[in-house]
Amino acid sequence: MPDITEQKKQNIVIVGAGEVGRSVARRLSGEGHNIYLVEKDEEKAKSADEELDVEVIRGNGARPQVLAQAGVSPSGDADMLIACTNRDEVNMLSCWIAHSAGVPNVISRARNLEFTDSPDWGEKLGINLMISPERSIAREISGLLEVKAATHAAELLKGKAALYTLKIAENSPLVNMALKDIRPKFPDLMAVFVHVEHEDGVSGVPNGFTVLKAGDVCYVVTYKQSAWLLQKLFQPGKDETFTKNLRKIFIVGGGKLGSQIALMIKRDFGNVSLRLIDKDKDRCERLSEEFGEALVLNIDGADKKALTEEGIEEADGYICATDSDELNLIYSAMAKRMGAKKTIAIVKRKDYQEMTECMPVDAIVDPNEALANVILRVVHYPGHTLAFSMIERINAEMLEVVLPGDISLIGKTLAQIKLQKGAVVALIGRGDKVLVPTGATQMLAGDHVILFALTEMMPETAKLFGAKLSHED
Repeated sequence: MPDITEQKKQNIVIVGAGEVGRSVARRLSGEGHNIYLVEKDEEKAKSADEELDVEVIRGNGARPQVLAQAGVSPSGDADMLIACTNRDEVNMLSCWIAHSAGVPNVISRARNLEFTDSPDWGEKLGINLMISPERSIAREISGLLEVKAATHAAELLKGKAALYTLKIAENSPLVNMALKDIRPKFPDLMAVFVHVEHEDGVSGVPNGFTVLKAGDVCYVVTYKQSAWLLQKLFQPGKDETFTKNLRKIFIVGGGKLGSQIALMIKRDFGNVSLRLIDKDKDRCERLSEEFGEALVLNIDGADKKALTEEGIEEADGYICATDSDELNLIYSAMAKRMGAKKTIAIVKRKDYQEMTECMPVDAIVDPNEALANVILRVVHYPGHTLAFSMIERINAEMLEVVLPGDISLIGKTLAQIKLQKGAVVALIGRGDKVLVPTGATQMLAGDHVILFALTEMMPETAKLFGAKLSHED
């Protein structure tokens, strides 16, 4: 995390002590900021009081009198308000009150997608940023379906590239190969290995002489166009189906998240056959009107007979996105046993994030983490940054920065730029092109640079590349 001695300590008000609110509060209070957490539910407020080093204010975050206790008033000292309850109207009203009181930065969570389809809603209410995690989650799931061996995916450069997390199988051609030898042997793979985690617990940013072993977990940044090669190299023989050949996808849960995932899959994979499943009859009728090409099934996602009749054993993907973490895990594990090639469970509780190690579920996606990442990007790196991802497992971050024309490294090559050990330039977006940089690659104004660094190193690395940090005026 950024060093608080180098930061301006901020007074940050967070409305909502759910999973997202507590996660953001924990991280920001750990950096030394003054955090005021507003929550009307007594049980959540009490839990936050006991677990976090923050000031908990009990009350409705959409009431001026309650927010005033946290410094949200014309004479108050709040620097930022983040509204992340489960209710859009509470979030938007909280932000409007904060904006009217003169709070410089206000951020709102928006579950209803119509609020984020256009910037008008936020602009009219004085909201600096309105965030819907559903779109981020749908993009991640699309990436996971592209590379079946991947357990994590993060879109970069507006979808032109991505970060994938993959494990090297025993029969992988990468076993016992040094990174410097990969490009000559597999010239079509335009990728950068930004982090390697060995089975013995040793991990870090690799160099050309790093030798890969079976069982290594690798974090790889690559073009989307060559992502299919990762499957072939990391886990050959498991399933080398190229993305355009995806045939059948099951989605359980027809709420906002499930619907957004269905839309993203239709966009990315063309004629793939969708099975959208929900137990609610009225919801299924609405979904049938929206997804004419998809088959909407009014059944339980664990109905083995119905799933078998619909060809679950032929499914390239089974995504469970109900409101229950437990059901999502259990149903995904069951679908995997029935033959689905890749199962993905939507899980919000941190306690369940490692369940892939003890259950037959291929990947777990956390919508709260996606939302928290966007919020933390705004707090830590306002200004030039476009994308941000925290990778908690390895204490690292990915950051996309647009190079301004007035910084000293413009015109220099990467070899001339002295990066700390633990930081790397993964990719560069230049116009319509995506470049895998070498030591001879020059930095040009307007380049979209994807940085990877250990969390404690990212602020200094980002500043070097022209990103404005939160402590700078």
